[in-house]
Amino acid sequence: MIKMTGKIYIIGIGPGSSEYLTKKAIDTVEASDYTVGSTRAVDLFGDISGKIAFNVKDLLDKLEEGVDLAIKGNTVSILSTGDPGFSGVLNTVLRISNEKSFPKENIEVIPGISSLQLAAAKCHIQWDNANVMTFHGRENIEDILPVINNGKPTIALPSRKVKDMAQFLLDNGVDANREVVVCERLSYPDEKIVESTLKDIAQSEFTYMCIMVIY
Repeated sequence: MIKMTGKIYIIGIGPGSSEYLTKKAIDTVEASDYTVGSTRAVDLFGDISGKIAFNVKDLLDKLEEGVDLAIKGNTVSILSTGDPGFSGVLNTVLRISNEKSFPKENIEVIPGISSLQLAAAKCHIQWDNANVMTFHGRENIEDILPVINNGKPTIALPSRKVKDMAQFLLDNGVDANREVVVCERLSYPDEKIVESTLKDIAQSEFTYMCIMVIY
């Protein structure tokens, strides 16, 4: 393997299953001095050296630690669920790197497969003809309203519980019988795809790892 130093790789790890890791992602992590990511993400790569795992509350501290290690001349892989550029850590790592004067040309982004892409595939949706929206870390859920009735399916990452998103749409006049598909824990062994109405989804419980498709 080629030894790489003084560089940051921001790597998309796909929706969660190791089957969706790219060869580029695997090769880069194996060639890195340190790998920074959530426990779930780091564990996808098995027994590798230099693991720096974090939970959500430690995210910023661990990302800063990763950038500091790169500044010292190490090769650091930073793992991002799905694709780094869609509800991922790309902007956060770029901001930290800029604040610490780490050169942007020493940062490479390795894209991954977003759960939205997988949801579109499961639902047989040509996703360049869909409204693709993320509400992770955002409170302006009302941004969905101008597009929800434009004739295209809407593929959305909810910011809160799925039933809360469904209730919000009901409260804002969307037809209770509107067709909705909830894709839960995509790529995992317990993956579940539920086809129902907006009204029924608003009365159902799902885990936080969901994509909503509103037709």
